Amino acid sequence: MLQTVWVSSPGSWNLRESEHHPKGKKRSWKCRFVRTIIQHPCRRHAPRRSGRARMLRKIQICLCFCFVSGILYEISLLSSCVFNYLPMPQHYLTPEQVLNLGKSIIFLETTERLKPPPLVSCSVESAARIYQDRPVILFLKGLANETALDLNTSYAAFSLLSSMKNVFIFPLQMETIFQETPLLQWYNQVIPEEEKNWVHVSSDASRLALIWKYGGIYMDTDVISIRPIPEESFLAAQKSRFSSNGIFGFPAHHKFIWDCMENFVLKYNGNIWGNQGPFLMTRMLKALCNLTDFEGTEDHSCHNISFLNPQRFYPIPYPAWSRYYQVWDKSPDFSHSYALHLWNFMNHNRKVVVAGSNTLAEKLYKAYCPSTYQDLIQNGKQDNFSDPEDAV
Repeated sequence: MLQTVWVSSPGSWNLRESEHHPKGKKRSWKCRFVRTIIQHPCRRHAPRRSGRARMLRKIQICLCFCFVSGILYEISLLSSCVFNYLPMPQHYLTPEQVLNLGKSIIFLETTERLKPPPLVSCSVESAARIYQDRPVILFLKGLANETALDLNTSYAAFSLLSSMKNVFIFPLQMETIFQETPLLQWYNQVIPEEEKNWVHVSSDASRLALIWKYGGIYMDTDVISIRPIPEESFLAAQKSRFSSNGIFGFPAHHKFIWDCMENFVLKYNGNIWGNQGPFLMTRMLKALCNLTDFEGTEDHSCHNISFLNPQRFYPIPYPAWSRYYQVWDKSPDFSHSYALHLWNFMNHNRKVVVAGSNTLAEKLYKAYCPSTYQDLIQNGKQDNFSDPEDAV
């Protein structure tokens, strides 16, 4: 664990010279210092030391250097820049500690399921590979209230993700997440058993609260990352003048997300699918910006929020979602895309990735989540669909 080193505030001392100033004033030297473990007088006025004293001083400096180096090393264990080089002590970290690192990639599972299918695994793995210097967090509602999923968990489906250095799996505790947000009052009043779209609505609320509190990027569990998103504050256009909430990113405490949470509560209607999701994002963006149609592959920008072209995440629109599970004569290179949304909510007939089928989805697995693909082959898993309730 990190250790705290107390330091005193800078002070000064005066050393008077034997000589006098030409005008009769005494000349004094001031030496600034910070007291840590060892105090040293200013070099300029230190008396000449014996050989033994100089040796002791060198030993003291070496010990101090080693002590400080140890502290810096432990701090580096919590630094996002070390993900590529050192294994993270995942089972010792709390969600707050990881989220406070900043720039997290956040996934949510709001069902009780504790066996994520290959598509969920692929989404998390691809993000972990693309964003190797950032924490990738999967929140699971069905996970017990322990700090984190142990690396030796009995849930075999998690072994692949838990072995990745920058992936963290935590329980989704909504009441904690909604603290100090406009959503807490709504959450305390709503009755989940009476909600028609509770899995979706609770996911819509949770992603807003997490991004508001900690910042970062939220992604649905059917989004495969293929290259880094260069924007910090962005919404993803599903089509012209219509925003998705399946992927978005903002710094912590961004006003747009706070306004979205307030509107979530003010305009709440759990009977209308998407009213607290993509329709919420769209109406809030329209209130802020004059939306126009996209032409070509350009992005739009308004009030420092980037409204990203549909090609960035939705190059295959939802009416054609099944094309991901078809064989292409020539596969697209998706050169204008940062990630691909596979429209799992539309997958009611449960199309799957079959090893050797040469479908577009299989090629994406091979390229962007190879460990998931190998696990799919080795375990004979051809059950790639998620519950349609999981992804919007």
